[in-house]
Amino acid sequence: MIPAATKTQDFLELEDRWGAHNYHPLDVVVERAVGPWVYSVDGDRYLDCLSAYSAVNQGHCHPRILQTLQEQAAKVTLTSRAFRNDQLPLFYEELAGICGMDRVLPMNTGAEAVETAIKAARRWGYRNKGVPQDEAVVLVCQNNFHGRTTTIVGFSCDPDSKTDFGPFTPGFWTIPYGDADALRRAVGPNVCALLIEPIQCEAGINIPPPGYLKEVETICRENNVLLLLDEIQTGLGRTGKMFCAEHEDVRPDAFILGKALSGGFYPVSAVVARNEVLDVFDPGSHGSTYGGNPLGCAVARTALQVLQDEGLVERSAKLGEWFLDELKKIDHPDIAEIRGKGLLVGVELNVPARRYCERLKELGLLCKETHEFVIRIAPPLVISEEELEWAVERIRSVFES
Repeated sequence: MIPAATKTQDFLELEDRWGAHNYHPLDVVVERAVGPWVYSVDGDRYLDCLSAYSAVNQGHCHPRILQTLQEQAAKVTLTSRAFRNDQLPLFYEELAGICGMDRVLPMNTGAEAVETAIKAARRWGYRNKGVPQDEAVVLVCQNNFHGRTTTIVGFSCDPDSKTDFGPFTPGFWTIPYGDADALRRAVGPNVCALLIEPIQCEAGINIPPPGYLKEVETICRENNVLLLLDEIQTGLGRTGKMFCAEHEDVRPDAFILGKALSGGFYPVSAVVARNEVLDVFDPGSHGSTYGGNPLGCAVARTALQVLQDEGLVERSAKLGEWFLDELKKIDHPDIAEIRGKGLLVGVELNVPARRYCERLKELGLLCKETHEFVIRIAPPLVISEEELEWAVERIRSVFES
């Protein structure tokens, strides 16, 4: 009989023995969480400053979302799209209204939503723009991160994501991020779409120059190219606006959403777009057994309501501005740059960031390195001013020590 795991080391050994080694997490084993706090199996409390890569913007185990999950799970969880359910139309209407779009196509994971947007863009290119069959091109940016499927990693610039996973899907051209002139030069008759993140999160919180996204929108409009905005991590309040695109009053042809769309309770993603984009699909051309299921839709509806009812978008803007100002006061030779928008901050270092993340963990603050040299800091939007001050004190003390 296998003895029950009780302490951190027990769980680490089990995971190392039985799990695939495709992650390098910090050695904290979480057994429960509430709001911005998580608690380990050893009884230690930590402030979560990663928010499951922005999936728990509403905080861990939000009581309203939990109640919805429990109530809907007792009614019906899955019908497949062979039948209709009472939650899906309401989810459609509410999400489309928030996005200012015409139609919604629900999926489960962020990568699935990205794949859906790519399929829609290609079919739109053939049917609406007149691109010759099988010659459609989707433009992507250097240092992009849109998911882990073979199609998506095929146009990644990260060797860790793509080495030995080929051959890859053709039809993607890579251009520099933040360079509108490069986009203008790349646009051609077979280009059907640009797939882009308004802030590159996985690449290290890379923020493009002011006005860049607006110029991108103009170039796409002038050349009949779809603008697909991947707001899986930046959307739903993370940057101080409901969508990061709103900082420059940009209206894409499609939003790609996920993560915080369900407040961390259940995988829910969606492409939310203009009629012209999603009307390319007809019965049988695309689908998902779990996409649009009643449990996911009910959870997502409440997750969206929580963002609005609790003013979490405005909270992100207010606290994020103060947070960034306080962090920029830290003067240390290891810090190369501190950048951010809302409660999404990257501290770029001149040295590997892992050891700083491990030091912060010892002080009760959890964050994660990205691309080796950047500390990503993105607490749940429900964090209080006092808790954020507590975080700043610990970050400052790690560099001062």
